[in-house]
Amino acid sequence: MPRRHERHSTRDRPTPIVVNDNAAWCWFQDERALVDPVAGVLLVGSIASTTGIDGERRGGNVEVTVVDLTTGTADVVVLHERLESDDHDVPALWHRPDGRWLAMYTRHKTDDLTRWRISEPDDPRHWGPEQTFDWSPHTGGSGVTYANVHELDGRLYCFARAVNDDQCALVSDDHGDTWRYAGKLFTRPKVGYVNGYTRYTSAPTRIDLITTDHHPRDYDNSVYHGFLDADGLHRTDGSVVDPHPLSGDAPSQVDLTTLVAAGSTLPEGGRWPGVRVGHGWTVDLRRAADGTLAAVVSARADDDPAHPDEATERFRPVLDHRFLYAHLPPGGDWSVHPLALAGAGLLPHEQDYTGLVAIDPDDLDSVYLSSAIDPRDDTTLPHHEIFHGRTTDAGASWSWTSVTEHSAHDNLRPIVAPGDPSTVSLLWFRGSMASSQDYRCEAVLLRLPRAPHLSREAVTPARTPRR
Repeated sequence: MPRRHERHSTRDRPTPIVVNDNAAWCWFQDERALVDPVAGVLLVGSIASTTGIDGERRGGNVEVTVVDLTTGTADVVVLHERLESDDHDVPALWHRPDGRWLAMYTRHKTDDLTRWRISEPDDPRHWGPEQTFDWSPHTGGSGVTYANVHELDGRLYCFARAVNDDQCALVSDDHGDTWRYAGKLFTRPKVGYVNGYTRYTSAPTRIDLITTDHHPRDYDNSVYHGFLDADGLHRTDGSVVDPHPLSGDAPSQVDLTTLVAAGSTLPEGGRWPGVRVGHGWTVDLRRAADGTLAAVVSARADDDPAHPDEATERFRPVLDHRFLYAHLPPGGDWSVHPLALAGAGLLPHEQDYTGLVAIDPDDLDSVYLSSAIDPRDDTTLPHHEIFHGRTTDAGASWSWTSVTEHSAHDNLRPIVAPGDPSTVSLLWFRGSMASSQDYRCEAVLLRLPRAPHLSREAVTPARTPRR
């Protein structure tokens, strides 16, 4: 049965709702959160950690938190008990035409199963039995990671990192009741850990994507853009890369349009003039109803040489990460601009992890940033805070306001949940994170009336947990 936390307002100063007291997520699964404005509920997927609250019992649970947006109550529903304490296992969510919800999830390359469950009609607090698809005839037992659920011309696609650690897909023609293997989207010789990291966004007749070569710790990645439609896999300008994607031999992602080239230098006259960027990683991608695209990419700046680590007396890179914002108007060309400083790597063993950025899916000129460097004046902060950024010139310049201040813990990996254009549903998790498997974090929610600028006065009254 779901576990419910009652909420009530204790003060006028707006604070986020704590919706799950043991939760985190990775960022290569979507949608991780969705709003149903008709039912007045928000769903967000997460994984409970063994080192989090009640971790001895809950650690590794695949969970969906169902938030009643009228009352502020949050029901934590367990989709799979103790699957694996790893934030890569977070479910991707899809709201079906019949009112049921679909949730799909995998382990982190430790088995070959994509799992899914389907809710009761209009009731995401109750779910049918778990079903599985076994990739091993295609992967040879090398494992599968991630789930990204998107629709194209009435067919559902579940994109995953699978065969040869390339992007592959399952397809469903019955809204997710059953799935079959479709094929590989990309292919290339593997370098280091895995191949490209891909983010997707979809409209009914088109799926856009941005992707990398490999993991940024193993390779000086470029970032590429392309899209899928009924006529194949295309570059940004519409030229065809593969007329029959997911069938037969797959192309390399280098055949797509290069969005950010490894080793490119930022132009003189702008912010960070002359800075070399490389080791790119995909952060977020969104598409507006008019076809405008916006993307956020993280990259290392100048890739400084190694410096001594006092704790180990060994040399390790001290990295300076930057966020870049890319904008594509309908029928136009990509423009790429500096967005904000991201600072050093989030974790010592994952030097390319950052706090991340979320693009508002209903306002591509609006982003939510997690950084330990204040974007207003580039001062270093004790912890990662959340900031709201707005542009009026397609990303060439930004104005910033704070969402969190003087926090005792890090605020990480924001999400703006799509589904309700009238209100911003901003989620993130806060706490301490030692690794993707070891964290003591809670998921929080702020509901923000949509406005040109975020202000404390504009935030809806908070609901705090009753302990």
